[in-house]
Amino acid sequence: MTVDVQYYVLLSMALFCIGLFGILTRRNALLFLMSVELMLNAANVNLIAFAFYHGNLTGQLFALFTMALAAAEVAVGLGIILVLYRNFRDVDVTVPTTMRW
Repeated sequence: MTVDVQYYVLLSMALFCIGLFGILTRRNALLFLMSVELMLNAANVNLIAFAFYHGNLTGQLFALFTMALAAAEVAVGLGIILVLYRNFRDVDVTVPTTMRW
C-alpha cells in the first residue's frame, strides 16, 4: 500500500505555510531560523515525493544538497545570532535596525 503524491504535497504545503507564518510573525531570531528550516524541509518533502513518484533519484540528490544548505545556513545564522546577542543583549531581529548608516 502506497501513499498518493497528493498527500505529500498537502503535507509539504502545510509545513511551508507554518514556516512562512513563523517568519512573518516572529521577532525572535532563533524562531526565525526554525521557520526557515521548516520551509526547507517542506521543499525536501516535495523533492523526495516527486522523485519517488517518477522513479528516479534526482529529487533525493537535490534533497541532500538542500540539507547541506540548511546545515550551512544554521551555522551562519547561529554565528549572526551570537554577535547580535553579544552587541545588544537581545535576539530580537528589529533591534539591529539602529546599525543602519
